[in-house]
Amino acid sequence: MRYGARSDKIHRGLPRATILLLLAATACQPPSGTGVVGGPREGAPRPEPPPAEPSRREPSGREPSRREAGSAALEPVGAGVPEVARALEADRASLLAALEQSLTWFEKPSSRDYYPVAGVTHERAWASVYAFRELLLHATDAIELARWLHDEFELYESVGVDGRGTVVFTGYYSPAFAGSLSRSEEYRYPLYRRPDDLVSDSETGETMGQRVGNRIVPYPTRGEIERSGMLAGGELVWLRDRFEAYIVHVQGSAAITLPDGSVFRVGYDGNNGRDYVSVARALVDDGKLAEDELSLEEVRAYFYAHPEDLDQYLHRNPRFVFFRQDDAGDWPVGSLGVKVTPLRTLATDKEVYPAGGVVLVVTQTWDESGRMRRFEQIMLDQDTGGAIRTAGRADIYYGVGLDAEALAGNQYAEGRLYYLFLKPERVAEWSPGLDF
Repeated sequence: MRYGARSDKIHRGLPRATILLLLAATACQPPSGTGVVGGPREGAPRPEPPPAEPSRREPSGREPSRREAGSAALEPVGAGVPEVARALEADRASLLAALEQSLTWFEKPSSRDYYPVAGVTHERAWASVYAFRELLLHATDAIELARWLHDEFELYESVGVDGRGTVVFTGYYSPAFAGSLSRSEEYRYPLYRRPDDLVSDSETGETMGQRVGNRIVPYPTRGEIERSGMLAGGELVWLRDRFEAYIVHVQGSAAITLPDGSVFRVGYDGNNGRDYVSVARALVDDGKLAEDELSLEEVRAYFYAHPEDLDQYLHRNPRFVFFRQDDAGDWPVGSLGVKVTPLRTLATDKEVYPAGGVVLVVTQTWDESGRMRRFEQIMLDQDTGGAIRTAGRADIYYGVGLDAEALAGNQYAEGRLYYLFLKPERVAEWSPGLDF
């Protein structure tokens, strides 16, 4: 269905009250994560990484997941509601584009599989995104929009990693590398298509394992896959550098420039079901790199200087990612199957947070001049990452190419995360235009 203007709802006289790791991973997932090979610049805030979450539930014969059993990841905000007007002053075009992607996702029957979560129903989440978009379209300025949001919405805050609202924000991006559709002396390191023996849950998309005869067994690890050559014949595209290929696994998508100048875009198409392990953390733990100087550039430089260590460290991350070719118009695609938007798409754990919803991010980011700045941004929760598995973690999508790499690779800061949902009594008022 198409979302038309709902000016009748806007002009009924809404009241005018004010409203006020690196060491992790994202990519379009359940991709393997973001910011894994990046890290904080020297002097950046350095919160302790959250403890690892238990493995996700098995798709069949399972106990209720955290999502199904209910979650304490969000708490209603009482006093001290943050001022959102400043967050609404930024580029509206990108926000509208991201809102449309979430609305497209909510139309899909599969979106219902993500709800209820954190006490929020699918209907409330969908109506909230729709209402936010309509208010955004009709408000004359940020102050008016903030007032309308106060009257229509409730704000929920993440409990964070410490139960007091602290969330660690890292970054991810879509790399741009050179490559070829055929192997050569220059291009020797492949990205692989999804293999036929990989079995995933039809509802959740989570990896169940490898089909061997009539059995499903754990899928081989990264080291086992690469040493055995078991995926030979399934190469999708070839890159010139092994660590670049690994970066694509971490980020979950890439733009590959072919020898003829055309661009071959790849996107996430599943993983082997193994938990993500940070290579950057391993290098720090082994004393190869200093944590206070850690960045993507430092990790890359280390492996260029010590290529003999690639096997040792890359194989410590057992997760292996598979890819497909994506059309330019739809690329890059996040875990919800919709296009992600730079600085508007957030990746979180969909077992504890409501997918597709409107969020307010308050943290710090680096600007192009290398200075930290306050970041207050309305975003959409549209992606997931292999290491984004807790209420205390979130990843900001930065875009494509080298500039995005520099910003994402250095993103590591504490902050606050808020979700905006319609007041329960307002859901029915906004629902008639939606195909529930």
